[in-house]
Amino acid sequence: MKPMLPTLTFDLTVQPDWLYEVKYDGFRAILNWDDSGITLTSRNDKPLLPQFPEIKEFLEPLEELFHPFLPLQLDGELVLLENPYKANFSAIQVRGRLKASKKIAEQAAKAPCRLMVFDILVLAGKPIHSKTFDNRKTELINLFKQLSLPIETDPSSENLLQLVEAYQDFSELWENVVLHDGEGIIAKHKNSLWEEGKRSLQWLKYKNWKYVSCFITSFEKTNGYFYVGVYKEGNIHGIGQVLFGFKPDEKQALQSTIKQNMVSEDSQFIFVEPALCLEVKYLELYDNQLREPHFHRFRFDLKPDECTYEQLIYKQKNLPEDLDITHPDKPLWKNHDIQKADFILYLREISPYILPFLENRILTVIRYPHGMFGEPFYQKNCPDYAPDFVQTHQDDGIDYIVCNNLKTLIWLGNQLAIEYHIPFQTIHSKGASEIVFDLDPPSKDEFHLAVKAALLIKEVLDQLNLIGFVKTSGNKGIQIYLPLPEDEFSFEDTRLFTSFIADYLISKDPDSFTTERMKKNRGNKLYVDYVQHSEGKTIVAPYSMRGNEHAGVATPLYWEEVTDKLSPVHFNMENALNRIGKQGDPFKNYFQTKSIQPFTPVLEVLKAEK
Repeated sequence: MKPMLPTLTFDLTVQPDWLYEVKYDGFRAILNWDDSGITLTSRNDKPLLPQFPEIKEFLEPLEELFHPFLPLQLDGELVLLENPYKANFSAIQVRGRLKASKKIAEQAAKAPCRLMVFDILVLAGKPIHSKTFDNRKTELINLFKQLSLPIETDPSSENLLQLVEAYQDFSELWENVVLHDGEGIIAKHKNSLWEEGKRSLQWLKYKNWKYVSCFITSFEKTNGYFYVGVYKEGNIHGIGQVLFGFKPDEKQALQSTIKQNMVSEDSQFIFVEPALCLEVKYLELYDNQLREPHFHRFRFDLKPDECTYEQLIYKQKNLPEDLDITHPDKPLWKNHDIQKADFILYLREISPYILPFLENRILTVIRYPHGMFGEPFYQKNCPDYAPDFVQTHQDDGIDYIVCNNLKTLIWLGNQLAIEYHIPFQTIHSKGASEIVFDLDPPSKDEFHLAVKAALLIKEVLDQLNLIGFVKTSGNKGIQIYLPLPEDEFSFEDTRLFTSFIADYLISKDPDSFTTERMKKNRGNKLYVDYVQHSEGKTIVAPYSMRGNEHAGVATPLYWEEVTDKLSPVHFNMENALNRIGKQGDPFKNYFQTKSIQPFTPVLEVLKAEK
């Protein structure tokens, strides 16, 4: 069966009666499950299960559950899910080329692919192609609910069959797609029918293009491709070829100019020196080549030596277009090769992970206008020159910045706000949103005390069935978080628990821990500051950088990493993103934990003993 296909559009007009879905980048796949078994076929009608056996292995144990709904036919995209809004195109291409059964099995177990289902075509043997899209979507959602399958996308879930949600609000979805560097959006008319093999104007694909300035290096006479490149370390570096996007008169004029200025020619190519600059839009770099390149415009204002590989890498991060990054080559650290552009790109890449913690919280930042080469300062009040898109919130006479979106985060980064400190509640909270223990040893040499305290606290949490998350402070300490449901617990409630933990630590090891507030009286003990967890106090946000000599990052950890081998200087800007790429985000389930945290029984016992 040939699937229905969307039509590419460069100008998506938001209209009523349309719904919007994430466009995932993988292999289009139709799942059939009937009396003869399970099949998964590509858009070219090729079997996919030999390459992706994990889908069948996931479904077969659920046969009894699925049986009332068979025969069943589902339409979707087979993907390697990177985040809820993006699939890893490069990785699934590698999977698709594997031939050895052993290798396929290893990858299926290590990094299983998922079938993201966006449509249902047959249900309990009844074809439903003729129903409208919104009715089919309702049927699909009901099916997932009856099967007890989640209806929200979750890259960490063991469910290999996941639902693609349809949104009514284009802007909300688009903001998340851009934030998470997704491929784009599919717009579908509510009344569209599923039409086999048709490329329909009732389904439109709108892509999250990136832009590169480059120059033409040659023209291929046999097929009309223009080859483009950039300068990398002084040498011409080819990045692909462009065919689409030119108007007929633009293409003809370009061909004539190339012929008039050629430096050499063979049977296939006409070669030119770098001179003609273009702006090309594309989806991503794949094997160091532009994927799906389209001509966007001529750049007569640029010289070829301004088209560099460094600019390509910088621009592909899709920074907000109307934000100018000033002095991008400004050095920020004395002992690290980190320029301002590197810090901005770090914020861009880490934004999906830090923004949920900044959202709806008043923000205190520490700005380093001269990097680590000058004096920093705290900033609470939003400056008068802040752009209109920067949201604020009045609290105790201060007009605080509230960083709810990528644009504000990048603007703050351009102001060289290096550190991001947030309170223990949101602007809407009536009490504590979490409990945080800040385990701050007297110096880096006593970091082992923070490790010891963290492990002792973990023992208590496990005994009480409480769920804790742990991170480095980015400096010399460790911080432990207990997410709480909103508006249920006061800071007086949480103080009972923090003081209980402080007393417990001191009772276990009075030579290592203290609650003495006077520094001169603490000696080399770790100060357990249970008083700091209160309304109005702040803590550094997860994934915030720190203005210290090792360019530290307040890095979420897995509990098994908290050992005597742990060192705070190992967690910096350079490896924070690599950690997420290799082992995921240890705080990924943080907000889901809020609703299941069993803190009430613990609090009742503490109140009874008070």
